[in-house]
Amino acid sequence: MEIFTGNFTQQEPLPRAALDAALAVLGHGRLHRYNVAPGEIAETALLEEEFAAFTGARYCLAVASGGYALACALRTLDLAPGSVVLTNAFTLAPVPGAIASVGLVPAYVEVTEDLTIDLKDLAAKIDTTGARVLMLSHMRGHLADMEALMAICDAAGVRVIEDCAHTMGASWAGTASGRHGVIGCYSTQTYKHMNSGEGGFLVSDDADLMARAILLSGSYMLYPRHRAAPSAEAFEAARWTTPNISGRMDNLRAAILRPQLADLPRQIARWNALYQTAERGLAETPGIQLPHRPQAEAYVGSSIQFRLPGWPPARIQSFVAACAARGVELKWFGAPEPVAFTSTHHSWHYAPAQAMPETDRILSTLLDMRLPLTFSTEDAAQIARIITDEVSRA
Repeated sequence: MEIFTGNFTQQEPLPRAALDAALAVLGHGRLHRYNVAPGEIAETALLEEEFAAFTGARYCLAVASGGYALACALRTLDLAPGSVVLTNAFTLAPVPGAIASVGLVPAYVEVTEDLTIDLKDLAAKIDTTGARVLMLSHMRGHLADMEALMAICDAAGVRVIEDCAHTMGASWAGTASGRHGVIGCYSTQTYKHMNSGEGGFLVSDDADLMARAILLSGSYMLYPRHRAAPSAEAFEAARWTTPNISGRMDNLRAAILRPQLADLPRQIARWNALYQTAERGLAETPGIQLPHRPQAEAYVGSSIQFRLPGWPPARIQSFVAACAARGVELKWFGAPEPVAFTSTHHSWHYAPAQAMPETDRILSTLLDMRLPLTFSTEDAAQIARIITDEVSRA
């Protein structure tokens, strides 16, 4: 039997340019974003300009983590305590966690078999909950029909915050992920599309919201040093009423991210080559169901998902264990207890329990696998062969 010997959690080394940039920052010691020499532009300010240009956004703020970006985005909307915020039932814990952490109440929306938010259930939940905010999670890199989703939300007066932790560099019908709603949030945690250990961004075209986000992040009265920011007029009223909840990105992380951002289109092409190789290897396997990728979706294939419809839990557990014995690490969203980063709405006890029958049905047979860039297309093909073989054995 074939055995895969690669490491599913090993990232590529940072590029030489990132190491040189980090050494330069360490050499001068000005790690804080507002600590600059005369005439110097902070690495963080430059990164914000470059990321705004990459996404096509007017404004950008670099922050300490993707989770901070989500909570900060919610705070900018100035919602009343206890307000309901809609989000996908299929997401990762930081999304409902961000909602609960700022005193709001998560209400879940069902998922489709293609792993995107169910638009019919979204419309129904808007009516039944009265929610006027949707925190949309592009979970595991799958984009819903964003034109249809925005038509529903705009008609109901629902503002959309996009969680783009898994879709940095993706787009729908030519519009970058994160640019449909009022705010887009991104992550640069190690397992995302750029690696600074922890980090994140907010982007928006709304001057008032971005002024509040910059003040919330801990700018004090140094906001004129931001370059991808609104004019001073947007800060005038907010600077007296916006609390400081410090979550700034530092210059060291910004320095190592700038070369990665410049190289991101090439990295996306590499991820998609891995994804398409694995997808081809699994597509004809009896028993496996892959999500459909619409033509309008330009995705980033840094992970792949598939379902085993009709399989009972014990059979899936045995299958996952058999794949692991051959070096292939799969995450199962139907497990009764959370495992590492993988959990479901049943585990999030900081939110009200909610019946999600369709989501539970789909997640009960859903498997997920990372595709790190330390893998080759030959590795992806071998992994697909091992999975196919174990499906046939099971």
